[in-house]
Amino acid sequence: MTIATPNPVFQSMRRRLALWYAIVTAILLIVFATGFYLYVQTTLIDRIDDTIDHVAEVIERSLIRSNLIDLESDFSQNFSANAQAIDADHIDIDWFSPSGEILWTTNTNTESLQQREKGILQPVYRTVHLSEAEPLRQMTEPIVINGKLLGYLRISHPWFEVTKPVKQLFLDLAIGTTLMVFVVLLCGWWLAGIAMEPVRESYQRLKQFTADASHELRNPIAVIQTNVQVALADPSPELEFQRSQLEAIERITRRLGRLIEDLLFLARHDGGITNQRREPCNLSQILREVGEEQQTIAQQKQISLDLPSLEPKLIVAGDRDRLGRLFTNLVSNAIAYTPAGGKVQITAQLIASQNQIQIQVQDTGLGIPEAELSQIFERFYRYQPQKNIKSSSKSSNLYTSGSGLGLAIAKAIAESHHGQIKVESKVGQGTTFTVSFLNSNL
Repeated sequence: MTIATPNPVFQSMRRRLALWYAIVTAILLIVFATGFYLYVQTTLIDRIDDTIDHVAEVIERSLIRSNLIDLESDFSQNFSANAQAIDADHIDIDWFSPSGEILWTTNTNTESLQQREKGILQPVYRTVHLSEAEPLRQMTEPIVINGKLLGYLRISHPWFEVTKPVKQLFLDLAIGTTLMVFVVLLCGWWLAGIAMEPVRESYQRLKQFTADASHELRNPIAVIQTNVQVALADPSPELEFQRSQLEAIERITRRLGRLIEDLLFLARHDGGITNQRREPCNLSQILREVGEEQQTIAQQKQISLDLPSLEPKLIVAGDRDRLGRLFTNLVSNAIAYTPAGGKVQITAQLIASQNQIQIQVQDTGLGIPEAELSQIFERFYRYQPQKNIKSSSKSSNLYTSGSGLGLAIAKAIAESHHGQIKVESKVGQGTTFTVSFLNSNL
């Protein structure tokens, strides 16, 4: 009894949808929380400034009504009685002479009038941090009566009435936003599952169609090819004039069969229907077999196929047949785009520091422009080099008659084995394909 496992494609799509839900919600919540935080902070600061303005206005009116002569003693008499009430409101008052000397204060840790505050004509607001004391919000204002500067009035309000609620608000918003994002992530995962259900049903129908198409398309083509081969095997002289047509039909049928196999393979890969075996595979042996198979083709095209000595065991967990197809596609592609007299080299090495096996297929062929490299793994894409060479019988072997699916299949096989495939090329110097796998020989 086999247990159905979740399709990795749908699981990945579901994770991405849920993650996007959470990211968008987090951004919106952070913007809202930041705006709300700044609004509350500004409101608290404005409230303190309004309180300071009110105290300053009361004091200034009292000074104008009293028409003081001895400002120092009268200031002390008028406000000493209210010092207890002022202290209850945590407000301190400092009175300075026109020269900036302190004359009277309710603050035991007062700060002298700074040089930049002397000669001011408008109230100045600032937040100060006194040593070993709470920060203060201060307003310094010149007191002018009948055009005469009587002194400077400074009113201080403790800053904790802003910092304390703002810190608590920041903590509450941070906790609330984190919880909300977590809840949205869970809801996003649930909603993504609901949204993916129709897609999953369509995928099941596509899977069934792929299986049916695989069966229905293979059989007619196999029958046609078998009949053509039987007809070609008939030595009857009546069929001699039809032999060239039958041979063309056989070639086209064989090519059509390969194309259908390639398309079905890519369709299964896209849908996650790989059904590939997972067993230890010796890449050294696979590469030797690929080299032996392609050696005849390389010799016919007068190309040197070099396979240096390999380590006895380069083990990768995967499907042996598909790994062989991966390197067959790369080597045949290198041979197809290498002119006569060129060289194709297959190398493999173990990178112990990264626990990776790296295989390179390097040719001395035509090369690919950098602008084309990003497209060579696309399906049905075939790079057509500029025919700037005089056409000859040998120039035809520079171009392949393939379907343009070989490199796309190679990339799909590499990815299904958790590997990577990269390409480097220079026009006129050749191309190098590099395939990297995780070493399983532990």
